[in-house]
Amino acid sequence: MLLPLQAYPATFVIVSSVLLYISRRSITRPRSHGFYRFFAVECIFGLIWINLPVWGDDPALSPSQFAALLLLATSVWLPLHAARRLRRWGQPNSTRRDEALLGFEKTTRLVTTGAFRYIRHPMYTALICLAWGVFLQRFTWLGLLLVLAATALMFITAWREEKECLAHFGDAYRDYMRRTHRFVPYLV
Repeated sequence: MLLPLQAYPATFVIVSSVLLYISRRSITRPRSHGFYRFFAVECIFGLIWINLPVWGDDPALSPSQFAALLLLATSVWLPLHAARRLRRWGQPNSTRRDEALLGFEKTTRLVTTGAFRYIRHPMYTALICLAWGVFLQRFTWLGLLLVLAATALMFITAWREEKECLAHFGDAYRDYMRRTHRFVPYLV
């Protein structure tokens, strides 16, 4: 157990408040991808919250724990890789006029290198991996509901972001969509 049980509700409220503050511009725009991303991240945080007391109780070499570790490792590496690519190659610029976007999302160039060469949404893939990795810590019906909701919300988030990218990048993004997959290379 990482925290005393009494700290869990307060921690949940504090972290949710921080997420709400970060997402404040998106949350008021239900057609923005950030609106759906906020709720997906809340579902994932809910999964973490309900599984934290039993985190790692299952033997490390059990199939579910092994799969969880692979998914969790992916969920750490992929967003770091993607953020670096977006900053370096995407040339984020505050002159991009969309207040619902976070700073690193205000790219002025389409990024098609690294993981972006194969998938359009490596950060969302990481969130899906995180959700399923956390879920595999312990099966509960509430956990299953949360992981399915988070996954569905990430699909909606990606779909909405693709519409935004088509509006911003036009035919270049349309061509990029034909060459790549959303989340998993050669599959989805």
